[in-house]
Formats: sequence, C-alpha cells, structure tokens
Amino acid sequence: MLVIEMLLLAALVIFPVSLIAGIVKKRRGGDRRRSRIWMTGSMAVIVIGTILVGVLPGGVQTGTGENRTGAVGTVIDRIRNGTAASAGGALSSEEKRAAAELTAFHPEELPAYSGSPTVEVNGNVPFFTDEDLKTREFEFYSDMDSLGRCGTAWANICVDTMPVEERGKIGSVKPTGWHTVKYDGIDGNYLYNRCHLIGYQLAGENANSKNLITGTRYMNVEGMLPYENEVSYAVTDFNFHVLYRVTPVFEGKNLLASGVLMEAESVEDRGERIRFCVYCYDVQPGITIDYATGDSSGPEFTGSDSASGNRETAKQGMVSDTPSPEPAEAGGTVTYVVNTNTGKFHYPTCSSADDIAPENRMDWTGSRDALVGRGYVPCKRCNP
Repeated sequence: MLVIEMLLLAALVIFPVSLIAGIVKKRRGGDRRRSRIWMTGSMAVIVIGTILVGVLPGGVQTGTGENRTGAVGTVIDRIRNGTAASAGGALSSEEKRAAAELTAFHPEELPAYSGSPTVEVNGNVPFFTDEDLKTREFEFYSDMDSLGRCGTAWANICVDTMPVEERGKIGSVKPTGWHTVKYDGIDGNYLYNRCHLIGYQLAGENANSKNLITGTRYMNVEGMLPYENEVSYAVTDFNFHVLYRVTPVFEGKNLLASGVLMEAESVEDRGERIRFCVYCYDVQPGITIDYATGDSSGPEFTGSDSASGNRETAKQGMVSDTPSPEPAEAGGTVTYVVNTNTGKFHYPTCSSADDIAPENRMDWTGSRDALVGRGYVPCKRCNP
C-alpha cells in the first residue's frame, strides 16, 4: 500500500510538469496531437490520484467506512479506516489513543484455543504508553459500530469508580450474537452471559449497552473474572489506580466476539503490583459455536438446573464433603482461603483449598459479605 501511494504521489508531481510542458510546446507550435495526449493523460492521473490518495491511508473502504478485508478487533479497524464507530464524525480522543496503541496487537496471530481460557499477549505487558499512566480518573466506552457491536472500554479504576450500591438488572440489554440457550455440563446451564467489558465490581456499570457483550460462561468466569478480581484487590487493598482496558475482538462481520483483550497496570508503582495483557477465548468446552450468528450446538439440556460455581452438575440435597468450620468470630468475621486464579473462596478445611497453588492462595479474615462484594464466588463444595 505504501509503494502504491509513493507511485501516485510521484505521478502527481511528474504529470503536472508534463502537462505544463505540453501546453508550452503547443503554444510554440509543437506536435499538437502529442500535446493533447499528454494533457489528457495528465489531467486523468491528477483526478484519479487525488481521489485515491484521499482513500488509501485507511484502506479502500465501503460506504460505511468498513474495511473490505474485514474487521479484526472493532476499535483497531476503526483507526485503520480513520472513521468513528457511528456514521460520520471523527474518533474521540480516548478511542483514537486506544486504537493507535492497539495497532501493535495482531489478533490473527493468536494461537488457537488449546484448553486454557487465556493466553498472554505481548509478553504479558499492556500496550499502554507512559502518557496513559496517570492518576486522572476516567471511564470511556466506545460507541457501537454499524452492526451494533461494542468497541474498546477502558478506565482508570480507583476506589471512587467502584459501586456503592447493589448490582442492578441488565436483562434488558441484548448484545449482538445473544441467544438464550441451555446445555448440560455448563455451570448454571446457560451458554451465554452478558459479559461486562469493565466489570461491575470495578465501575458499577449496570445496563450500559456499550459495556456488555455476549460471552460464554467459560470466558466470563474462567477467563475474565480472575483478572477482574486482581484489579479489584489492587485498588481496595492498596488504594492504587489501575489503568484497565478491555477490547472485544470480532472477526469480519461476526456478531459474536472471538474473545477479548484485557490489559491492566497499576499506576502509582508502574506495574509492580499488577500488570497483565491477556487474551480470553470466547469458547465453551464441549459446545460448537457459530460466531457469525451466535448459534450453537451441544449436549441437550435435560432440565436439571445447575447453579454451582464449578463445572459439575449440582445435585439436590448434596451433602458437603467438608466438615463445618468453627462458628464465626465476634463481628461476623471468618477466615477463608481465596483462590485468586479462579475467584472462588473456601473454608480452610475444604479439600479444594488444599489444591490451590501457593501463588494463587490468599488467606482472608473478615466478613463473607465483604468478600462477595469484591467479586469472589463461594465454593459449592464447602458452601462457605
């Protein structure tokens, strides 16, 4: 594309000179036929070149500003095309800045899903610049594109951005690719969740259609939640600002995102406390998904609801295999063991607590409500 642009620019310089020379030659009585050819050709090149130079920097586009080669990552495609999400208008400064940084992210080079809900990107280092790492509080949610798909959402998460009231209802939002469908073998049975790009526990956003995409239960709980919990922990326990950005990746005109890019970095200590750059796969093991429409197929739902926090089917009247802990201390405080990777908390006597890797284990003494308020989920084996 750069070579073509250079050739066009050269033509725009050479042919006007030739045009002038032809006019001069004509006036001096030269070959009129040859002069007319030079003049006509020069004018044609000038007109065509002017049109193409105005288009080429963002790629040849359709009337909607969408690149004909297909969009990979909504907000990235917008900056490559130089167009805003909605019809007309320029990119907002926040979106332009985010998109410019994310041009270094190439979703097409990501490895295929192979059993892990996430994969590190860019050496686990976010694409932020030094200019981004400030304590200025902000939240930004991209406008949806012509297909109704969300773009990048990012914020400087701090105590002041976090919710101060109970989470509200979000069922009124129907993101692109949304289907209400159940399958056996899925936690809660429902294949899809309305996934917050900026988690509710971080920004308190409820039914914000610019912040909700259709995502599998697996991506929401196994992929995104552990990282959201890490951000929440850094803010509430260390009073840090955490620069946080989530970008959904759509291939072509698919209505269902293939996954999301999650970036975070603690500002005050320049990433010493928390820094990550990961891609979460929007998949559900055992389920076949059509990303163009959100249609899917898998094990038929038999009508046995499972609302557990793990991937096992809940059984009515199931007896815990873990002995009950001692009664709560005065003030309602209890000691729990938190798995910062899965986002679940357990009684210390729970057999699942013994399986937590040391780097993912966090001992917590306090009220259960406070732990749930931070986004952690109670284990269904020991039912803390």
